[in-house]
Amino acid sequence: MKKAVSLKDIANNVGVSTALVSYVLNGKEKEARVSKQMAAKIRRAAKEMNYQPNLIARSLKYGKTKTIGLIVADISNPFFSSIARIIENKAKENGYTVVFGSSDEQLDKSADLLNALINRQVDGLIVTPVENSEEQIREIQEKGIPVVLIDRYFPKLNTNAVFINNYQSAYNATQHLIDNGYKKIGMVAYQSSLEHMKQRVKGYEKCLKDNGINASKDWLLKINYNHTETDFRDSLNAMLEKNTIDSLLFATVSLAVKSLHVINSRKIKIPDDFGLISFDESDAFDFFYSPLTFIKQNLQQLGSQSVQLLIDSINNNTTVIKKIEVPSTLVVRDSSKKK
Repeated sequence: MKKAVSLKDIANNVGVSTALVSYVLNGKEKEARVSKQMAAKIRRAAKEMNYQPNLIARSLKYGKTKTIGLIVADISNPFFSSIARIIENKAKENGYTVVFGSSDEQLDKSADLLNALINRQVDGLIVTPVENSEEQIREIQEKGIPVVLIDRYFPKLNTNAVFINNYQSAYNATQHLIDNGYKKIGMVAYQSSLEHMKQRVKGYEKCLKDNGINASKDWLLKINYNHTETDFRDSLNAMLEKNTIDSLLFATVSLAVKSLHVINSRKIKIPDDFGLISFDESDAFDFFYSPLTFIKQNLQQLGSQSVQLLIDSINNNTTVIKKIEVPSTLVVRDSSKKK
């Protein structure tokens, strides 16, 4: 087996001390007053020699593993897989490796993943929390492990968090439908105590009220997270059969994609007879005969800001808890514009 490249090997190759190489590869060249040219030369030599740092030795010496734990709700959801990639890239830029898992919206699985990542001695965690997981997050904080919540947060928990303004996003989408002639606007959401879902429903309801529209309770369909495809199809069909709504706002992209199959099978004409808007985008929207209007979340900002918040906490650059709202954009396409 080929011997691993050491700091001493790099030092001999470049013609400097082992200590100088260590400073540069650990990002401390400014402290050692190493010139940019020399730092670049050392990094180039390390790359050419295929140097692999000993993370265990580094963690023992510096008390850090340069790893971040990431837990998303559902890695098969394009929204979360895209965020995971952005977080991975941003972390790499800062010298961190990401270890991630998917909770699948299950409280027990969330707890198992958190314990596994903590046992791996990650330096901090970025978490999309599941329903009723406040205590899990609180225990992490009590252990002194830096944590940032992404996409969702708990109002009563004092944690770093990055998310969009869900209330205003839903309000604006509902207003857009009203402005385009729809007056009986329904909504499909998940039955959930999570704040982001509650705020989306509240924004929708407040917009209807502000426009003098008296919504029927039949206009809001709440779906259980653990629903089956048959349950979902039957519930949506029952809602549409009542013929009391002329448009729908979907609280998530997964609900929208599932609904398109039902809507298409009922031969509902979009947008002339019925308007549609979804939170987030999907490739499926482009293949539907009337491309869907959607609320575009800035995934780049969500991912990048969560990483920066976490690294600042890890490095003790700040002790101030921040809740960052990232703006969203309504991307208007055919499904919400009557011809």
